[in-house]
Order: sequence, then structure tokens, then C-alpha cells
Amino acid sequence: MHRTWAIVERELRRFKRSPMLIIMSMIFPIVQLVVLGYAFGGNVKHLKVAIVDQDRGLPAVRIRELAAAAASGTKTIDAIDYADQGAAIADLRNGVVNGVLTIPPGFSRRVLQQNAPKVALIEDNTDNFVSVALAATIDSMVGAYNAPAAAPRVPARATLDVVEVYPYVPYVQYLLPGSICMSIFMMVMIGGGIIFIDDKARGLHEGYLVTPITKLELIAGFNLSGTIKAVLAGIVLMTLGSVIAGIPDAFDPARLLRLLVVIVATSFALISFMFLLMVRVTDPLTPRATFGLLNTLLYFPSGAVYPQQGFPGWMRVIAAVDPFTYSVHAFKSLLLKNTGVAAIAADLWYLAIFSLVTMTAATLLFRRSL
Repeated sequence: MHRTWAIVERELRRFKRSPMLIIMSMIFPIVQLVVLGYAFGGNVKHLKVAIVDQDRGLPAVRIRELAAAAASGTKTIDAIDYADQGAAIADLRNGVVNGVLTIPPGFSRRVLQQNAPKVALIEDNTDNFVSVALAATIDSMVGAYNAPAAAPRVPARATLDVVEVYPYVPYVQYLLPGSICMSIFMMVMIGGGIIFIDDKARGLHEGYLVTPITKLELIAGFNLSGTIKAVLAGIVLMTLGSVIAGIPDAFDPARLLRLLVVIVATSFALISFMFLLMVRVTDPLTPRATFGLLNTLLYFPSGAVYPQQGFPGWMRVIAAVDPFTYSVHAFKSLLLKNTGVAAIAADLWYLAIFSLVTMTAATLLFRRSL
């Protein structure tokens, strides 16, 4: 490993002398227009709603039928039956469902007695777009339930109680997870891909090829040095951004430790992906022409600025394989919800597997010849 660490040390020493590179491309405005147009133009659909029927009476069945009708009609929600409210709320906190519609015990009795029957919507309000759409759909559904054939003398209308699990999330906090990912990606582009290609163009790369260093050691050295740079950028923006955005209890040690793990995993995944793309590139103009395209294709489909439920099908395919998607989800879970490891375990696994696959592919594609 001493040869790998020698590369890391060299890259970090010249890091302070690396100039900032301005990335421009003719295709970037076009791709940005297309992606933004579709990303912000769709309606939010297929929100997963857990239905917890604790009453099981005929009026409660009517509520469930209206939920099924909304799922099959406008398709704004997907109704999922839950027997246990605790399990439903646990899935809500872990991001499995977007809301929990609870029909409390005694609902049917209150309906028959015309004694202010109520149902409750427990929603994940960290995503304002989703929470507003979900509350409007359920409110419309309750309104349809309350529509009488003839106006009664004594009101017996059911009402909806919206329960917000978390404190109010302003949009600046909502954007913070994506901004952290973007800062990491920018450092990966500048401190990883561009410098690597510039070394090739200047002939500095030839010095590695005459040494006994292996391809794995060489790629690992570049990846580790790029990861360290990206981690530093992510930590700085996470710290300053949390203060600026007003994240509650931003410096909780347990949360900071989990955030550091996500930053490291994101940095290594993106730097491995970057070297996979650049391992056979020799023209120094190529990365400058492609980074704007990558920026748009990775950042906007990730759900950093708009929920993925509003995307068309082809953008959801991009989001499913986009490492930004899993990093943004993990940062949102930690920064906006202060969840535990269980909520981000799948994200960390994907980033780890993604890093392993891309680094292995970059090593296999690397040439020990000019």
C-alpha cells in the first residue's frame, strides 16, 4: 500500500495549487431545458398511503373504498392496508410510505351517532410537494365521503386531522441535501477527473507507467486522493449549510457521525464513477464538454429539487441507477428527519456496490501503455 499512499500524498500536495476550472458546454443548456421541463411539469402520483382500519365498520369500509377509487382513478395515491399502526408509522419514518391514513376505533359508532367522526392523516412533511399533494387528495376523499344525498338537520360530517411528524421544513432545508451532493460532485470533477486528464495531456502520467505500480494500486491511489478532497468539500458545505438553513440540532454527535459515513460513501462512489468515465479519455477538452451534461443528468433526476413521483417513466429509470438519488435520500433522512442507520442502510449498500463495480471496471479498462 505504500505505493498507493505515495500517489495519494502527491495528489494532495498539488491539490492546493490546482486551479478552478470553468465547465462550459454547448449541449448543457439544451439538456437542462429538457430535464427541468419534465421534472417540474409532472403531477405527483403513486404516493404510497398506509390504510390502518381500526374500526372495521361499514362507514370505515366506505373510506377504504374511496381510497381504492382514488388509487385507481387519478392514481395520486397507492393504498396499502396495514394491520398495525406502529408498523405503518415505522415505515413512514423509514420512507417506505408517504402517509398513514388511520380510521380510529369507534369511527362507525360516531358516524351513526352523528358525533363528529374523524379520520387522521399522519404524513411525512419533510417533502412539501408530496405532503401538500397527499393532504389535498385525502381531503378531497373525505369531502366526497361527507357529501349527503339530502342535507341533514344535525351535521355529522367526518373531518381530517393532519398530523405532521416533523417540524416545518423550509425550502432552503429541503435543498440542502442536494447542495451537499453537488459540492461533492464539483470537487470530484475538479480534483479528480479534470486533473487526471490534464496529467495525461502534459505527459505527467507517463511517470507512473514506468514504475512497478499495479493498475489497482494506481486507480486506488487516485480514488483515495479524490475521495479525501470531496469529503473535505462535503464536510464544509454540510457544516455551513446546516447553520445557514437552520437545521435543528445540527451538531448532534451521532447525527454528524452518520452524515460523515454518507459523505465518505458518496465521495468514493462518485470518484470511482468519474475515473471509470475518464480512464480511456486522453483529450483534455472531453471532460469539460461532458461534465455539464453529467451535472444535469445526475442532479435533477435524483429528487433533490422535486419529488420523483412527478417524473415521467424514462426519468425514473435514470433516477433508479443514479448514485445521487441514494445520496440525496440518505442526506434527507439524516438532516430533515434525524433518522437512524435503518433508514439509510439501503442507500449505503447501493453506494458501496456502485463503488465496487465502477472501481473494478476502471481497473480492468486502465491501460499501462500510452
